Amino acid sequence: MPKLTIMMDGAVLTELTLTKELTTLGRRPYNDIVLDHLTVSGEHAVLHMLGGHVTVEDLHSTNGTYLGGKSISREELRHGDILEMGNYRLEFEVESSATPASPALAESAASRRPDAALATEPRRGLIKVLSGPAAGREMLLTKAVTTIGKPAVSVAVITQRHNSYFAHHVEGAERMSINDEAIGESPCVLQSGDRIKIAGTEMQFFLA
Repeated sequence: MPKLTIMMDGAVLTELTLTKELTTLGRRPYNDIVLDHLTVSGEHAVLHMLGGHVTVEDLHSTNGTYLGGKSISREELRHGDILEMGNYRLEFEVESSATPASPALAESAASRRPDAALATEPRRGLIKVLSGPAAGREMLLTKAVTTIGKPAVSVAVITQRHNSYFAHHVEGAERMSINDEAIGESPCVLQSGDRIKIAGTEMQFFLA
């Protein structure tokens, strides 16, 4: 399995095995990998894993994502690559197993090949604005993390993890509500048809 070794100032902080299709990295606490330093953006980058391949995508971070000292927007990772995000260095490694896979495991792996995944293409999230100046606007959720709301009033994010979407409060005294119920500190799973209200604007979430 692919893994990341996270380092700062030459010291190893932790080692993590990548197991999810989407792994978010950033300073905010709702990320899968929290890099708690001001040089890192709230939603800094995301790792896409498909068919044994891992790709890193910068989420328009303030200080950028660097691979081998070069600023990148999206790039496939190879064993031994060094990523830099703010003051952090992340070494990417691919662990290989010397034990041959059993026929049952081989069959299971075949069912997860990219060509097999195409047959069950995940549904995309869609936000439709119901009120305010942007009423009628539709926004397809193509990013791993989408920020909604109004700074200094109420800000929330919608994150995609596997085939599900979650809403999470970020800042502001006024909390986002889903179906007229204010969300708490924990991420809330969104269902198709849910009505969202944040910073005085009403929206509706759909699975397209």
